[in-house]
Amino acid sequence: MRPPEFWKDKDQIESRDAAVVLRALLTPVSWAYAAVAAHRMRTTISRHVPAPVICIGNLTVGGAGKTPISRAIRARLGPNAHTLSRGYGGRAVGPLRVTPDMEAIEVGDEPLLHARDGAAWVSRDRYAGALAAVQAGAHVILMDDGFQNPSLAKDLCIVAVDPAYGVGNGQVFPAGPLRERLRDGLARADAIVMLHNTWSADIPEHPDWLADFAKPILQASVSPIGEAPSGPLIAFAGLARPEKFFDTLEAVGAKVEDMVPFSDHHPYSEDDMRLLAQMAEQRGAQLITTEKDAARLSPAWRARVAVLPVAARFADEAALDALLAPIQSRITALHGEA
Repeated sequence: MRPPEFWKDKDQIESRDAAVVLRALLTPVSWAYAAVAAHRMRTTISRHVPAPVICIGNLTVGGAGKTPISRAIRARLGPNAHTLSRGYGGRAVGPLRVTPDMEAIEVGDEPLLHARDGAAWVSRDRYAGALAAVQAGAHVILMDDGFQNPSLAKDLCIVAVDPAYGVGNGQVFPAGPLRERLRDGLARADAIVMLHNTWSADIPEHPDWLADFAKPILQASVSPIGEAPSGPLIAFAGLARPEKFFDTLEAVGAKVEDMVPFSDHHPYSEDDMRLLAQMAEQRGAQLITTEKDAARLSPAWRARVAVLPVAARFADEAALDALLAPIQSRITALHGEA
């Protein structure tokens, strides 16, 4: 789904009258949603597995950059790090070990990206998935999402935040984008990663809603890997905020003739792709999308679409190493190495 306009911070909303009315109508529902979420977190017994668990989560509905952060952290943890995801958008219940040759309709798009980096699992039961990973040799488990899922005990919780969006209007779903009350989420977070799309002096490093957060706040940015293709491009993306991809293309100097947004995790049909291909042909352009979107294309279309991979780069890598040090020490104590 695309975030509705009234979820944004009040300074970003174009039609404030409509936003006030919609938020008022949905506020009682959001109170109930927040109460249910809090009750679940309070009453569910979290179960431990015999390996450290790191969770990369977020406070809001939609993308905040969890997957690139997860991949960047995984690269520092050694070859015996396994990634665990719910497999959103896929049919598999799991636990299922993901291989790069699987399709997104089966396991979801993000797990396919993780499978390119090494061992990756999908499981709707996070505890069962973590246990399967440990039995298969995982020395550490990295959860992509699951911050609001209390079934699996976590040793380190890192919350991803898109600084350009923040926490929106600060309200809980459906009156706003928050998955739970802000104070509850921040109380469980061990660190925040502000993942900038591009560095900007206009974005405050520490927004007001983080004024009382006394734990580490790390800064990172999304950086393209390589260069965009030369010549005119038609860009398309099915993300929570597809404009982030479009901004990245423009930041690297790509010649973008048109931009086509789709909803998050959009399942591309043949009709979708034919229309995009026709648009590109009329403009004498090439189609380009994200790695995550490419995972949802059929093999035939994947071969015809350019991809701009990105990676999360941390401004202070020493701060990240310090955050991960207790996990690394535990891995070394258990196994002698990661």
